[in-house]
Amino acid sequence: MQYVQKEVERIIAILKRDQKEDGSWAYPFETGFITDAYMIILFRLLEWKEEELIAKLVARIESRQEDNGAWKLFYDEKEGNLSLTIDCYYALLFSGIRQKTDPHMLAAKQFILDNGGPRKAAMFTKILLAVTGQYKWPAVFPIPIEVVLLPSSFLISIYDISVFGRSNIIPLLLLGNKKFQLMTAASPSLEELSQGREEEDWEEFERGGLGNFFNTVKHGVKALIGLPHHLHSLAIEGIKRYMLGHMESDGTLYSYFSSTFYMIMALLALGYPKEDRVILRAVNGLKAMACRIDGQVHMQYTTANVWNTSLISYTLQEAGLPAADESVRRANAYLLSRQQNKYGDWILHNPHAFPGGWGFSDSNTINPDVDDTTASLRALFSSYEAGNVKESFRSGFSFTLSMQNDDGGWPAFERNVDKKLLHLLPIQGAEYILTDPSTPDLTGRTLEFLGRYERLKTGERKLKKGIKWLYKHQRKDGSWYGRWGICYIYGTWAALTGLMAAGESPLHPQIKKAANWLLQIQNPDGGWGESCYSDINRRYEPLGCSTAVHTAWAADALIALYGRRLPQVEKAIAWLVNEGGKEDWTIAYPAGQGMANFFYIHYHSYRYIFPLLCLSHYLQKEKS
Repeated sequence: MQYVQKEVERIIAILKRDQKEDGSWAYPFETGFITDAYMIILFRLLEWKEEELIAKLVARIESRQEDNGAWKLFYDEKEGNLSLTIDCYYALLFSGIRQKTDPHMLAAKQFILDNGGPRKAAMFTKILLAVTGQYKWPAVFPIPIEVVLLPSSFLISIYDISVFGRSNIIPLLLLGNKKFQLMTAASPSLEELSQGREEEDWEEFERGGLGNFFNTVKHGVKALIGLPHHLHSLAIEGIKRYMLGHMESDGTLYSYFSSTFYMIMALLALGYPKEDRVILRAVNGLKAMACRIDGQVHMQYTTANVWNTSLISYTLQEAGLPAADESVRRANAYLLSRQQNKYGDWILHNPHAFPGGWGFSDSNTINPDVDDTTASLRALFSSYEAGNVKESFRSGFSFTLSMQNDDGGWPAFERNVDKKLLHLLPIQGAEYILTDPSTPDLTGRTLEFLGRYERLKTGERKLKKGIKWLYKHQRKDGSWYGRWGICYIYGTWAALTGLMAAGESPLHPQIKKAANWLLQIQNPDGGWGESCYSDINRRYEPLGCSTAVHTAWAADALIALYGRRLPQVEKAIAWLVNEGGKEDWTIAYPAGQGMANFFYIHYHSYRYIFPLLCLSHYLQKEKS
């Protein structure tokens, strides 16, 4: 096993080298080019003189343009992505650095025209174009702004939308209902993309099946007490109060790029001057999320410091580092400093709980999530007896238990926020951003944590409910869907490791079925690889080659079941060791997802975390 141990030590050395002074790891949270494009557009709309940064963002966007003029969301995306290409084309024009007559711009334009132009683009691209005066708003925005006034006791309220969706939808409600548009003297014209069509064309707002939903909302709005004009004013004031009341100390709205961008536009729509201090803080908060990737500047959607640090600290300990090791000690001190003690919107659905969770980003103080909380608790567990850790651990542990949904599974951010009626809304990715249901990956990872630390008296009933939920939501082929990763390999790894930690037998028929599924999709070279098309098509789609992250997930699940006994595990371990230091496109392939066919994530930390975790678990197992 010397060759495995050598690879473990190599990864540990890299992680120790990359740790920041504050104890965290700030590996990039890379999300393609949407945020880079939006940042250029935002600077130009606000007329900020950020020429050096704009030039760097232009260079990064251009470096990844395909020969056919398009941009892709992921490596194996066929031809290219229409919406992303429009975003990038628009940003390059708005930068003023590129002209429509440049050869690569002509190629981008032709791709856009060949694929239907803006009218065939995704909803969020149309919104960007509408806000910036390049596209007409629909005659009637589909959701009345007064919906924000509906009480939580009503059939549908704004708080029935997930916190991720709510933070984006609330400013968009204002922009859409006001039909706000902002242009400057430097705004380019995109008339050449219209193909002579000037009619409004919002196909997503014309879908059928919405009549009952909108009638319900309209009746609710009509039942509100007050004159229409007064109610409208109250709704606008409520939106303003929500945005300003949920800003983080860095000026961003919930630490998210998109919600902050829409908030800035909404504040301008309310009459705020471009130089208002709230807007200045928000833009500077976005600027602060810039990172460097291969010498280029990328605007992160958010930072992932807490997530990176919790996973890495735990993984280093699984690899044999003691809690007293300097890297672990500093990492855990950072995590303790980021535990949340404020009440956020989550309290509305979990009124008897107390703060104590962890969020995802460095500046997040009011939006804890289950996955970051259990990840941080795993990292801190070895220091449980320390006086300053025990109290923090107990409050985080209590928060985790309180977040279990009534159906037995665990969500990401808020309890019981899963009204399927919201999926009927004409919102791109409604099922991803408007609800926060129990998911196999969150439920599996929570069970893995709770089962691993059973001496903390998790409560047998909660474990059994979680186990039952997982078995109920297994797919016919034996896999589980992973909401926050790519995709079925991720969900199956989380479910299997969770079930085993919770005391289930590897001989259970459903567990055996899942293991067989993993073995059937193993590549001839010993690894695994899954395409982002899995998420789009809602079925497993092989990538055609192996990636380190997918291989680590699959092998780790099989090790949890069978130890070292399977030759397929030995082959996977050999692949991880032999390919661990390679540099090719598979290293940068997205392993996370925010929304299918729109928002994918390359976690730069994952190439180290999950292979190290898998190899460490392999070394811990005795052959039998």
